[in-house]
Amino acid sequence: MREIRYLSVAAEGPAIRALQADTDATYLAGGTSLLDLMKLEVLNFAQLVDVNAIPLTKIEVSNDGARIGSMVRNSDLALHPEIAARYPLLSEALLSGASPQIRNMATVGGNLLQRTRCYYYRDPSTACNKRNPGSGCAAIDGYNRNHAILGTSDHCIATHASDMCVALAALDAVVHTQGPGGERHIPFAEFHRLPGDHPEIESVLQHGELITAVSLPPPTGLRQSRYLKIRDRASYAFALSAVAAALRIEGNLIRGARIALGGVGTKPWRAVEAEQALVGKPANRATFTLAAAETVRGARTRPHNAFKVELTRRAVVRALSTIRGAS
Repeated sequence: MREIRYLSVAAEGPAIRALQADTDATYLAGGTSLLDLMKLEVLNFAQLVDVNAIPLTKIEVSNDGARIGSMVRNSDLALHPEIAARYPLLSEALLSGASPQIRNMATVGGNLLQRTRCYYYRDPSTACNKRNPGSGCAAIDGYNRNHAILGTSDHCIATHASDMCVALAALDAVVHTQGPGGERHIPFAEFHRLPGDHPEIESVLQHGELITAVSLPPPTGLRQSRYLKIRDRASYAFALSAVAAALRIEGNLIRGARIALGGVGTKPWRAVEAEQALVGKPANRATFTLAAAETVRGARTRPHNAFKVELTRRAVVRALSTIRGAS
């Protein structure tokens, strides 16, 4: 049995200093993913720095947008009345993820750093560049039904698992951090890294850097939205394909659009080309179908996951059509 050191801190400074002093330490928040992976011996940290006592639990909503503390629990964020009213896309995405028990424990900051559900990553007996750099990727020639078709590389095709992050990508969120180098404000699109040659590096966070909050800009008329999650069963399952979509429709013309995808990308996938294909066009099925084709342009499929291309096209059309019907 390995010994794991445990330290509880109540302020940002001590937390950051504790990690600076130990390269084999990590932060512990809800632990819903971290502890699971440590039990499987996929992750083997020597020290856990518990940040649950740090007062980063506020949800502040104003006309200037929203600021969400990194220690806010997923359930509290999803059910917050002003978040549900102003950012229903985020609320809907959160409620589609995991189970009530896990949402009651999981934190916003932890969700941003959620690890992949790739079964090869979670099995130490298999080759995985994300877990053991340079060992290879067993998923590429293995059973890859759940794996990514967008943003992949020759070294990794694992999907990003979070639902919340797909909504945050569509909403142009900003991640706020505090670390050894001071405070940073990171646009959400820049927070997660593509696997490239180094799939073990999943975000731009530096060692010791602590996520303190996530901020959202004002909704700007994009409250007509839908989070659609396609999965093998109705609850407690990860997405095969998910769509976070929002539209601003005036008359019958689309004046603003946001689309992000989950379950198909190696990171939360913002479909900028699809958004551009929508703006200025009539809000009808023909327009939605053309935009849907843009979301999967450049997809790289493997033998078992090629179905995700057509599944994603149909999911995008369905999500946009649902918004159009509601409007």
